[in-house]
Amino acid sequence: MSLLDLPELRALRPLSPDGRLLFATRVVRTYSYGLLSVVLVLYLAAIGLRDREIGLLLTATLVGDAAVSLAITSNADRLGRRRMLIVGGVLVAVTGLAFALSGNLLLLTIAAVFGTLSPGGGEVGPSQPIELAALPQTVPDRFRTNIFAWYNLVGSFASALGALSAGLLAQTLQAAGTAPVASYRDVLAIYGGLGVVLAFMFSRLSQGVEVSAPPLVSPETKRRFGLHRSRSIVLKLSGLFMVDSFAGGLVTQSFVAYWFLLRFGVAPAGLGAIFFGTNLLAGLSALAAARVAARIGLVNTMVFTHLPSNLLLILVPLMPSLPLAIALLLARNSISQMDVPTRQSYVVAVVDPDERSAASGITTIARTLASSAGPVVTGALFAASLLSVPFLLAGSLKVVYDLALLRGFQSVKPNDEL
Repeated sequence: MSLLDLPELRALRPLSPDGRLLFATRVVRTYSYGLLSVVLVLYLAAIGLRDREIGLLLTATLVGDAAVSLAITSNADRLGRRRMLIVGGVLVAVTGLAFALSGNLLLLTIAAVFGTLSPGGGEVGPSQPIELAALPQTVPDRFRTNIFAWYNLVGSFASALGALSAGLLAQTLQAAGTAPVASYRDVLAIYGGLGVVLAFMFSRLSQGVEVSAPPLVSPETKRRFGLHRSRSIVLKLSGLFMVDSFAGGLVTQSFVAYWFLLRFGVAPAGLGAIFFGTNLLAGLSALAAARVAARIGLVNTMVFTHLPSNLLLILVPLMPSLPLAIALLLARNSISQMDVPTRQSYVVAVVDPDERSAASGITTIARTLASSAGPVVTGALFAASLLSVPFLLAGSLKVVYDLALLRGFQSVKPNDEL
């Protein structure tokens, strides 16, 4: 079998023009988030904000993003996905330009609450949930999970490239004599400009991204946050995903890096090499998810790839040497992300077509809010010199999540698995 005959590559062939455009918007958006993640805190500190003010601003960003995303995603299937995606691009543009042009804390807070910012380089805002709802309509159902795997892979690489570009651009400008705060403003202006590009790209989408089938309920049927028949399923999934996401927030990359520094004295260059490897393996692992899911089902893939990765996470702080700790972390990341495309595919597959944007939005927002609480707990544990506890707690909570998901949803199958 030639390389082009691999299932992962075959899945890209039938991708419609809308699907290819959604991949392109994913790349532009995550690249812009990568840009922002490097300079945002540096910029806020450079304009004179104190650490506490920066923390409050970032918290306001998260809360505001959740509220705005809920409002947009819960109405996207009814008002039009393309229209709401354009709004998402405009929010990126307005926020980036507001931050580039103003150093006033009140104005920055307003822009952060009502706009779209990604302090950590990951997906925020309403665009991803709506794209996840539209992507299944751009390929045959049998390729849905493969497409989600590619979607996550290109996003990870684009975000990494954005972070690299921001650092190089800011450093180059400063070497040429530009003041640091001005160099950061230039990067923020590029972020805002990419929002304009996104809005234009979204405007080129066709009617094919809208709800593909008439609603299965009458317009008079009571909806809450864009959900009707699938409300119970989405709320139960959201509750479980919050447990998993909170656990993930206990072991964010920044805290794991700090743990390697405290435990083994790893230098920054060494940390960069470690996490380049973990991110690369995590991204590539997503591609294998669809092949596994085709054999054992989406829920089983989510659980049975996640369980061993969680056990490896628990073992990392128990290793007596740096090579062993790195080896277990790499092994963990080689399978840790296989549940991401399968989770996304499962959520849009078990709800009605006119609930997909809302379901993706609500589950994403639930994960975002839950993950924000994890670093607070880890910070307190590190301050108490309990360096291993976050790993043990995170791994244990994730095991509980896996078992609860298996028990509650193994019998809830999408139509293509019946």
